Amino acid sequence: MNEDRSGNGPQKTWLGKLAQAFSDEPKTRADLLADLKDAADENVLDQEALSIIEGAMQVSDQQVRDVMIPRSQMVVVESDLTPKEFLPIIISSAHSRFPVIGENPDDILGILLAKDLLPLILDGNLENFDITQQLRKPTYIPESKRLNVLLNEFRATRNHMAIVVDEYAGISGLITIEDVLEQIVGEIEDEHDAEEDDGNIKPFDENGYIVKALTPIEDFNEFFDVGMPDDEFDTIGGIVTQQFGHLPRKEETVQIDEFHFKILSADTRRIRLLQVTRSE
Repeated sequence: MNEDRSGNGPQKTWLGKLAQAFSDEPKTRADLLADLKDAADENVLDQEALSIIEGAMQVSDQQVRDVMIPRSQMVVVESDLTPKEFLPIIISSAHSRFPVIGENPDDILGILLAKDLLPLILDGNLENFDITQQLRKPTYIPESKRLNVLLNEFRATRNHMAIVVDEYAGISGLITIEDVLEQIVGEIEDEHDAEEDDGNIKPFDENGYIVKALTPIEDFNEFFDVGMPDDEFDTIGGIVTQQFGHLPRKEETVQIDEFHFKILSADTRRIRLLQVTRSE
C-alpha cells in the first residue's frame, strides 16, 4: 500500500516549515533576519521565537567588555576580614558569588560561594573560619571573548562566574552567566520596544513622562526646552547614573535640576526606562 504523501499526513514541524519558507539560501545575517521575519508574518514562526532568535543573534556580536561588571563596581571580600566583618557585605549585596582578594584588587585568591558558609553558620564554627579553605578556583577570560562563546563555556563547565582580564593581565571586571542571560533578554525587550514605539519620550500624565534611558541628551533638551550638559554623556541615562553615583535599581529616585527621575526598568548593567516628572 502506497504511503499518502498528499499533505493529509502528519503536520510538518515548525522547523520543517521554516526550512521550506526559505526559497533562497540567505547570504548575509540581514538576509537571514528578513527571511525569519517573513516566516513570522506567514505564521511559520511565532513572534516570541523570532524575538529569541533575534536577541541571540545580536548578543553573538557582543563581547565580554560590553556586558561585564567593571572592576570599580565589583563586590569583593578581602581575605583578612573576619566573618563578622564580611558577612554584612555578603548579605547586603544579595549576590551568591564573591571574588576574594589578597593584598590588592589584582590579587584574586579565589571565588567564595555564599552557600558554602551556611554549614559553618549552622554549626556555629565561624570562630575558627579559614576563608582560604572555602575558595573555588577562579576562571579568567579576556575582554574580547564573544558572549555566545562564553555562554556555551558556562553551560559546559557549569561555572557561573568568570574574572575578566585586560591585555596586560590586569583585572577589568567580572561577568556571570546571569549577566549574559540578562543581556539576551534585554536585547529582546529593546527590539520589542523599538517595534512597539519609535519615540523615546511618551506622556505619562499631565506632569510626567516615560523616557527611554538611551534617549540622546540633545533630544531630551529639545523636547523639554532645557540645557542638560552633553559634554560627558550622550544619553539621559548616563547623566542620571552619574547623579546617583552608582548603578541604580528599579524604584530608586533622584532629583536633577527641575526634573525628578524614577527608575522604572534597569538590570545589573544599565538603566532602561525612566519616569520623569517636571517640577512647577
